[in-house]
Formats: sequence, structure tokens, C-alpha cells
Amino acid sequence: MIVEHAALRVTPGRERDFEAAMGGALVIIESAPGCHGAEVRAQLEDPSNYLLLVRWESLQAHGDFRASALYQQWRSLTHHFYVEPPEVRHYDEPLAR
Repeated sequence: MIVEHAALRVTPGRERDFEAAMGGALVIIESAPGCHGAEVRAQLEDPSNYLLLVRWESLQAHGDFRASALYQQWRSLTHHFYVEPPEVRHYDEPLAR
């Protein structure tokens, strides 16, 4: 399993609208094949910044989502709130202890 980490910068003053839209958007992404859960957290120091964390079965599962109609629904609910395109990174399994 991998973790998608996306830094989301929302237009200041639109945080409440973004959070309301994200409620529906999370339902969409979590319905995607290979998605094992998602969450969004507001940054304490700057409430216009959010962190999206999504657990995917694989990088391919995330790519398949991005090529799907579900992604277009996700995008229509969320992307118009962003100041700039999200910075997306993918992280591998946790390091061994």
C-alpha cells in the first residue's frame, strides 16, 4: 500500500465552502477501486492550507483513478478552490523498525 500526500492551498476566505465540498469529494475518492481511505486536515498555522492523505493499493490504482470519470467528479468539486495546482507526492510502505 502507498500513501498519496497532496498539499492543497485554498483561496483565503473560501475555506468553509471548500470543506463542505470536500465532504462529498471524499465519498467519491473512497469509492475508487484500490482506495483504502482518505482524509483531509487543515493546517493549524494557516487554515487556508490543507493536507490530503489517501491510501492506495498501488501507484497504478491512483493512476487509474486519475484516468476515470470518478476523478472528473472529484476535480469538479475541489479544484476551483485551489490557488495553485496541488503538490502531489507518493510514499512507499513504512520503514522497518
